[in-house]
Amino acid sequence: MKNKAYITKTSSFLPNSAVSNDQMEDILGCVAGKPSRAKKIVLKQNKIHTRYYVLDPKTREQQFTNAQLSALAIKKLEDENFSIKDINCLSTSTSLVEQLMPNHGVMVHGELSNPCCEVVTTAGICLSGLTALKYSYLGVLSGDYKNAVASASEMLSPSLKAENYNNEIEEKIEKLEERPILAFEKDFLRWMLSDGAGSVLIQSSPKDSGVSLEIDWIDLYSYANELETCMYCGADKNIETGRLDGWASFDQSARSSKSLMAIKQDVKLLNENMLKYGITSLEKSIAKHKFRCEDVDYFLPHLSSYYFKDQCVKGLHEANLDLPESKWFINLSKVGNVGAASIYLMIDELVNTKDLKDGQKILCFVPESGRFSYGFMMLTVVKK
Repeated sequence: MKNKAYITKTSSFLPNSAVSNDQMEDILGCVAGKPSRAKKIVLKQNKIHTRYYVLDPKTREQQFTNAQLSALAIKKLEDENFSIKDINCLSTSTSLVEQLMPNHGVMVHGELSNPCCEVVTTAGICLSGLTALKYSYLGVLSGDYKNAVASASEMLSPSLKAENYNNEIEEKIEKLEERPILAFEKDFLRWMLSDGAGSVLIQSSPKDSGVSLEIDWIDLYSYANELETCMYCGADKNIETGRLDGWASFDQSARSSKSLMAIKQDVKLLNENMLKYGITSLEKSIAKHKFRCEDVDYFLPHLSSYYFKDQCVKGLHEANLDLPESKWFINLSKVGNVGAASIYLMIDELVNTKDLKDGQKILCFVPESGRFSYGFMMLTVVKK
């Protein structure tokens, strides 16, 4: 009999209280002491109303570590049927690690203090959350583990504080009014990114009552062979040549003057390629698994901003892919862009707010602009 793998429990952890648009700059600070001229324009485009930060709203001090965020989400998986003491495999992910060594996963394991188990961390940006989930999924599917926990966490707000940026941002702001995509390189990310964590428990059989999600398949695609770097941190990019030079290539002074540790994005490259390669990837998965978009009941796309939603809807329609807005489930406006954890937060909210029916299909989509990678996951609702 073929082994199967099911998501039997989901969880989320969002630090502190929701931060409104009016509170953001009080917490993150003003670059060069000046209020951002991009903020209102970017917020109008991304349509995010609230997000979460590990920073204390009054002192601006960090209240959680990245590992703690993930551990707190994982602990919420516990119930009368499952204890973190029973974890066979722990796979973790994050876009921006707190330390280069040791790896994020063992830091999470240390926070949990659960018994010895296999621990792995997948690297990347937004897609790392899905790659961690795939590692756990394949481990259960192969029979290596009876259970596995996958998690993703982001602690981005400390890196978004005004102290980490320089005046070069202001030179790009005037371009926003004419064409908003052009000036997104640095400042726009400060008004989009959010902190938080999500986790799932994967087991070899569905739970005895309630909703489980059978993992049908997970596909991952990279187009780094065709496209240059788009989103990066800890490096400097030559926009003309596409060359990326890592932080170790610069002395301390240059790292500061170039704000190497600020997250950046080549948004011209993003706008030209993100949707096109996403459609191509979906078509590959359709051909591979022989499914029809019209049979999908819920579509969970990870969007960095609502700015891209209309383009995505239009692109799907033009490609004759039947995934209308009526099937979409997004919580971006409430939780912000939580990077690798976003897909976990969407799945958790979907399970806990929708009356899912046995046999329904859920298609998850995670694009990553780092060097253009994409992931799709198909889930089938199992309800007892």
